[in-house]
Amino acid sequence: MKAALFKKPHHLSIVTRELRRLREGELLVKVEACGICGTDVHIFDGTARSSPPVVLGHEYMGVVEDAKHSSRVFKPGQRVAIDPNISCGKCYFCLRGEVNLCSSLKALGVDRDGGLAQFCIVPEGQAFALPKKFATQAAPFIEPVSCVIHGADKANIRVGDTVVILGGGTIGLIMLQLVRNAGASRTILFEPQERKRSIAKKLGATEAIDPSEQNPIDVVKELTGVGADVVIECAGVISAAKLAVELVRRGGTVEFFGVCPTGETIPVEPSQVYFKELTIIGSYVNPRTFGRAVKVLNSGVVKVGEFDISTFPLDGVKEAIESQRKGTAIKSIVLPNA
Repeated sequence: MKAALFKKPHHLSIVTRELRRLREGELLVKVEACGICGTDVHIFDGTARSSPPVVLGHEYMGVVEDAKHSSRVFKPGQRVAIDPNISCGKCYFCLRGEVNLCSSLKALGVDRDGGLAQFCIVPEGQAFALPKKFATQAAPFIEPVSCVIHGADKANIRVGDTVVILGGGTIGLIMLQLVRNAGASRTILFEPQERKRSIAKKLGATEAIDPSEQNPIDVVKELTGVGADVVIECAGVISAAKLAVELVRRGGTVEFFGVCPTGETIPVEPSQVYFKELTIIGSYVNPRTFGRAVKVLNSGVVKVGEFDISTFPLDGVKEAIESQRKGTAIKSIVLPNA
């Protein structure tokens, strides 16, 4: 089979390799679609962790090819989406139900071979059966939606809240829909690209503003008088992380959701956190939210039909990564068997 093998930063190549034999509790999946996200870009650049050599791709779905070693009810021909995050189930955090904080957390497409390949071997516990009419191009969004569900849960949006979202890429546009569904009365999205702002307006953003043309601090102060109830950083840009703390009202919540480069920092004045009684939280991956993501996508609570999607063959994986880096598409999707 053909696979996109990551060896070290900026070294990703299409290789031909043999599949090993399945072990007990594993499925062989023929990959239909695999999304590229900001994490893949960071891994390729060497600014996010991984365990090379490894086949990248953690947002994927496919068709079960071989299930004879599975103890669960999977059958050849069944369409499945893959939750990439594998927890140990035994450590301090897992036993507390905090599986996303597992001391030994591993991820398909990061630490173990993932979905940027024609076929992938996956633990049966990571596979989720898809509804019969679930759209193939919507399936690579299940993993990011599951992560955003966790972020929306942690942000604790209350009915009537004003929520600021920094960044209008895939994550920002998913977050916009979920916080609106949670009851936010006003959603203010800052995004420099006009095309993404236009999509945000179609998806219900109250305001979609270019931060290079209007000062976000002035805008939020003018619209709210006091600052936002909740500010969610979805861009993974250090300047946006700094801005988030400046946009929130006294007693409000700041959530760092975007993946900023490791090692980069922002100044935070403890006396202001104290005086303003701020809540500053992080949100990491998708603890037991994968099934919920399938439901909200299938029901239309989260819509991705408005997203600008570009598709690539497996041989075009570097172009897909570059497209995601430059933001020329809301989502780049690789079709390994096209």
